[in-house]
Amino acid sequence: MAFIATFHYDDLDPYAVGITFHIPDGEVPWVVARSLLRCGLTEPAGDGDIRLWPALDENGCAIVWMTFHSPEGRLRVAVRSGELLSFLTRTWELVPVGAEPHQFDLDELVAALLA
Repeated sequence: MAFIATFHYDDLDPYAVGITFHIPDGEVPWVVARSLLRCGLTEPAGDGDIRLWPALDENGCAIVWMTFHSPEGRLRVAVRSGELLSFLTRTWELVPVGAEPHQFDLDELVAALLA
């Protein structure tokens, strides 16, 4: 069954990528580490609830399989590797790998936690 998945990136939360799966029963949101998606492009990655691994589809096109496990069930999807890489490249242009810690205002975060 084919369905739409929307990928979201916010440079205020630079380590995370939001993925919303639009399935017949509604929307299923997940948050995935950006680094996990990067690793999944070239090698098996993930532990526990989210796992990714590269593969070829029946036409020989590069894909990344993604499985998501929750108490409500399991979802397994394939994403075209080129589309995932294109999305990740745009996130890296916003916040380069390694620059994530500089996106946080630590004083503001501490003040918000103590408020």
